[in-house]
Order: sequence, then C-alpha cells, then structure tokens
Amino acid sequence: MNSETIFLLSFLAFIVFILALDLGLLNSRKSDTVSMKQAGLMSFFVVALSMCFYFVLLTYGHLLHGIDNLEKLQQVISSHHHPVKIIPGDLENSIQLYNQNLGLEYLTGYVVEYALSVDNIFVMVLVFTAFSVAPKNYHRVLFWGILGAIVMRFIFIFVGAALIEKFSWIMYVFGAFLVFTGIKMFFEKDGDDKIDTHNHPVVKFANRFFKVHNHFVGNKFFVTIDGVKKITPLFLVLLIIEATDLIFAVDSIPAIFSVTKDPYIVFFSNIFAIIGLRSMFFLLAGIIDKFRFLKVGLSVLLTFIGLKMLLHSYLENWGFTTSHSLIVIVSILGLSILFSLMFPLRTKERKLKFDPEKDEHLRH
Repeated sequence: MNSETIFLLSFLAFIVFILALDLGLLNSRKSDTVSMKQAGLMSFFVVALSMCFYFVLLTYGHLLHGIDNLEKLQQVISSHHHPVKIIPGDLENSIQLYNQNLGLEYLTGYVVEYALSVDNIFVMVLVFTAFSVAPKNYHRVLFWGILGAIVMRFIFIFVGAALIEKFSWIMYVFGAFLVFTGIKMFFEKDGDDKIDTHNHPVVKFANRFFKVHNHFVGNKFFVTIDGVKKITPLFLVLLIIEATDLIFAVDSIPAIFSVTKDPYIVFFSNIFAIIGLRSMFFLLAGIIDKFRFLKVGLSVLLTFIGLKMLLHSYLENWGFTTSHSLIVIVSILGLSILFSLMFPLRTKERKLKFDPEKDEHLRH
C-alpha cells in the first residue's frame, strides 16, 4: 500500500469520525430543532479542525506523495504544477517550501469551497420552505445529503484530475464555464429563485420511475402502504438536495482546480467545506437574507477564478502566486459581507424569512 492510499484512507476514517460526532452533537434528542448554540459550536469545531489540517500539511504534506528525495519531489511538483522551485542539494528546505505551498493551496481551496457553500444554503432554505419540511427533519436530510455529496465529490474530483492530466485544454473549458456562470449569477434576480414543487425536474423524475406517497410520514424516507413501498416527500427533498449539490459541484470543483492540480488537496479542501455545511446551515439559515451582496460577491469570485484559469500562463509569468489568489478571494468575500452590513435591506424588502427554530407551523 503506497503513501497516497494510506494518507487517503486515514483521512476518510477521520471524516467518518467527524460525521459521527456531528450527528451526535447536532441531532438533538431533547428538542426537535438544532439551536444556534449547537450549530455555532459545531461550526467552530469543524473550522478549527480544518485549520489544524492546514498545519498538518505544513509539517507532513510531503508524506502524502511519499517524497523522500529531490528527484521524487521534482516529479511531484512537475506532475501537479506546483509553483515551487527546489533548492539544489537541499532536500530539507525544498520540502519545507513544498509543504508551505501545499498548505496554502489547501487553505485557498477551502476558503473558495466554504464561500460557495453559502450559495448552496440559499437553495436549501428555498427547498425546505417550498416543500414545508418540518424543522425537526432538517438534520436527517442534511446528514444523508452530505454523505451523498462526499461520494459524488470523490468521483468528480479524481475523474476531473485524470481528464486535466490527459487533456490540458479542459482547463480553458472550465475557465470559460466559470466566467459564464459568474456573469449569469451577477445578473440573476432574487425573484428567479423559486422552487416549483410540482414541476421540478427531480419531482417529475421521481413520479415517473417511483411510487410517491403524497404526505410526510415523520422522518421516514420510505413507507409501505397496502403492500406497496413508496418514497415519501422527505426523500424527494433529499433527492433535490443531492441534485443541487451535483449542480454546485460543476462550479466549485473546477474553481478549486484553478488553485491546485493536486486531486488530493482538491478533495481535502472540498470535504472539509462539505462537512461544515450542515452546521453552517443551522447557523445561517435564519439570517442569510441579511447578506444581500453575498451573491454578487460569489459571482465576482467565480468570474475571477474563471479568468485566472483562462489566463493562468500569463499570470504565472507575471509572478501571480497562490498567496495573491488567496488575498483576492478573501477581499472579494470580505467586501461583499461588509457592504451587506453597511447597506442592509429594509424589513419590508426582505423576501425570504426563515427560522428553523420558530417555523413549527411547517410541520405536517
């Protein structure tokens, strides 16, 4: 078993532990809903773990690919296009430079993914509200949704990495797509964000291929009626959440490949962002409408990343590094949040009001 496999299996075992802890902490048994305190605690915990992993890469990042000599180091740098110059005859300091860059690529990718996850929360809120899902069932849908997202991201990332390695021109396709998506998001109106519960493609697909029960049955995904097994509306919601993540992955995964070509770093940053999504949902769901300029910021972010992919050869010649990317990304997100706080929507202008702790009238 090589070092990459050992590193990956250890990471997956660690993620399983975190998800189990997440389920125990957020799956409140004393009440039907997840409190802001619980969500805040778990969000802080997951972010702290993500930062700890950053320091692990700073110290032991070279072990990921089993680097133990300068020849192997140069091979890995060339293979994954890391902007690192080795020091001839100095393995220790060369590895230190490599690990620093690896950690920075992970951190930048994590920030990008975590930011794009916020847009995912917008859609989740709309889906839960449109289908009148009981607040006590949010955590169940999100937990299984995240497990599905991890599997899909794993497949997407390593298939994407293989395609990029074989067909380098795909980076330009990804870049053009992200620029298009960013511009499209910038000009989209909030009123366009509506969920049609009857004509949604996933609902039509489910009605065509499965027996669908018309009513919620507690927190069950499946129910047997008169000997016939049917899926419940709660499972429909789970399918829509998975389909939504699939769509977001088409944006977010190419975005991280603009930061690093190492599929393992892409995967690590993706997964840490995903496992923090559930707690972040409960933390932000009730106040997400206050960040009125966040979607604008995300659209600018996607456009910047797309342009970076299209112009990467020129940027490298100009000395544009991963550190510069991180600065630009954090600045874009910081300004969008700052402007949202400085110029809030008036109360009567807010179209989306959602409080998972108070919307008990949504129960069936």
